[in-house]
Amino acid sequence: MPSPTPRMSPTPSPPSKHGLPQTVAIIGAGPLGRWLALAAARAGFRVLLEDVMPNNLHHAREALRAQLGPEALPNVTFVSTIEDAVREADLAIDCVPDELESKLEILWLLDRMAPPRTVLATPTTRLSIADLAACTYRPEKCIAIAAEASSLSAGACTQILLRTTTKTSPEAVALLTRFWRQLGVTPAFAPDPAEISAH
Repeated sequence: MPSPTPRMSPTPSPPSKHGLPQTVAIIGAGPLGRWLALAAARAGFRVLLEDVMPNNLHHAREALRAQLGPEALPNVTFVSTIEDAVREADLAIDCVPDELESKLEILWLLDRMAPPRTVLATPTTRLSIADLAACTYRPEKCIAIAAEASSLSAGACTQILLRTTTKTSPEAVALLTRFWRQLGVTPAFAPDPAEISAH
């Protein structure tokens, strides 16, 4: 697998009026979760990487220790519960399988445990973000990352498509835009196809 090459930033970026997230929770320490944690830590974010499987967290810790220098590794905290991961998160990204039951369960947990300000981003190419967001109490803060997990975890993306709904807030769009740009990835936004077809 090629080494990820996200843009480097020696220190965390200061808060901005555009809503740059400072704390990012990543749920799942598989290949995608590890890549996101690595890229976000290198970009200067505080990262909390969660997995309920101790073995997954161990492998993630070893992989990130090998790839992050001593300056960036302290940016990553490894936790075993979703509650610990999202307690202070500005942005939460899940890395669960792209299946309806898995996505509904994780979004329900994130919605219940994360602070009201937290934006929820979920990678999916199969499911409607409008439908998923409707199952939360924060539909205006839910955005889909329309990319296959395998292509993201390969670290070769220079562009990313994000899907929104008619309820998505400008603040959520701004936060995701600045997050991906900080990683050296250019985001583009498109409406949820399910909403378009419904009209």
